[in-house]
Amino acid sequence: MSAVLESAAPTVAADAPIHEGPTAPKRTGADRKWLGLGVVLAATLMNLLDATVVNVAAPAIRADLGGSYSALQWMAAAYTLTLAAGLLTGGRLGDIFGRKRMMQIGIVGFVAASVLCAVAWSPEALITARVLQGLAGAVMIPQGFGLIRDLFPPQEMGKAFAMFGPAIGLATILGPIVAGALVDADLFGTGWRMIFLINVPLGLFALLVGRFALPAKPPVAKDDKSMDLLGVLIGGSGMFMLVYPLVQGQEKGWPVWMFAMLAGAVAVLAGFVAYTLRRTTKGGKAPLVQLSVFAKRSYSSGVLFVIVFFGAITGLSMAIGLFLQLGLGFSAMRASLTMGSWALGAFVGSGISGVVMGKLGRKVLHIGLSIMAVGITGLYFVFANATTDLGSWILVAPFLVFGLGMGMIFVPLFDIIMGDVKDHEVGSASSALESMQQLAAALGVAVFGTVFFSQGGAHMHQQSAVDAVATTTLIALALTAVAFVLGFLLPKHARQGGGH
Repeated sequence: MSAVLESAAPTVAADAPIHEGPTAPKRTGADRKWLGLGVVLAATLMNLLDATVVNVAAPAIRADLGGSYSALQWMAAAYTLTLAAGLLTGGRLGDIFGRKRMMQIGIVGFVAASVLCAVAWSPEALITARVLQGLAGAVMIPQGFGLIRDLFPPQEMGKAFAMFGPAIGLATILGPIVAGALVDADLFGTGWRMIFLINVPLGLFALLVGRFALPAKPPVAKDDKSMDLLGVLIGGSGMFMLVYPLVQGQEKGWPVWMFAMLAGAVAVLAGFVAYTLRRTTKGGKAPLVQLSVFAKRSYSSGVLFVIVFFGAITGLSMAIGLFLQLGLGFSAMRASLTMGSWALGAFVGSGISGVVMGKLGRKVLHIGLSIMAVGITGLYFVFANATTDLGSWILVAPFLVFGLGMGMIFVPLFDIIMGDVKDHEVGSASSALESMQQLAAALGVAVFGTVFFSQGGAHMHQQSAVDAVATTTLIALALTAVAFVLGFLLPKHARQGGGH
């Protein structure tokens, strides 16, 4: 459930124009363009699945490979953290070398990394493979938006993007359930490893069909083909320094050097801002991020909203998934089915917000957050009054309510945040938001995982697990309140024509 609809949306390439000019793509054959859309969807679904499957399979992985509780956190955070850093430049690669080529390279890398995940022999090997997955995903995912623009004429663009909502919504519902089923089914004796091997047929379809269905347009970057690798290194280092102490702190007893690393993360990220500003003003080269967008209160508030909101839902999702299996002893399949009403609520909420967002604007966010708060409060009272026979059915209603509110935020959020962004800033602003969303997921896993495992104890039993998950619901409720306040600083209406 930690995956969200926006993380699967195609990212705008950094320098991609927003409005079609006189060189709008010509109509391709009907079969080819829809097959091409299927390729983009397959790549998107691989990313979406791999952002969620580890949360479901984590206890089974630990039982097989061993490792500490912090290793479980890294199995999830390594992917999202690497993806966050890589997204800063992934779209730029498509501009320089061609979107089709980079999409195919990304798919090959993602499938290969998935196989490495499946054959991992230790927690360290799996975490390393997850890093490689994140790097491949950062090359693959940002190409989707531009490829759809190349496939479809302007008058059919809306119809193409309309396919993403239902497809991703269904994946949100079925993904964790399929993961739980695969773990419990133990196909061919693979156990949890099949959750990664499922990417092989998806990737082969995307690769083989993409060879003839995706358009091979010339690269759009003609004059400036520079790659800001130093900027990626600085920004990625700052992100790692921020997440590492939060994941490892509890296990290592919070030594002084970890607090120094947190302080250093702030300094490195500030250095990234200064470096980007200098590169833009003195070198005149394309920066990873257009810093001008952060001068807009609405956008900078939106970045904070993204970090708070996605950190809360990702972290709470992981904590509850671990609680159901480690605390209550549920199987992976039962845990997935128990959380199914959460995904169903998100699917319904997304549909509702898609209908009313044009009329209500940012009010949709406040309505969604209010409903989320009701659901989280219901979860807290269930956990606070839990007995030894806590079952699945008592969780269905609060999960459904929480998911409904959460889903109402997915569809309009990025377009509302982008409401005051100028056309030439949209590509960079959208990519930065996508990156911050992935960073928020990594932070959510780190913070909520640390709280859950520290309160649950080294030898977790049901009561300590109940106390731990109750604490995480209170943290999620507080973050929801913070997001509610930040919502008033966002533009009142979504960007016309969509921010993606």
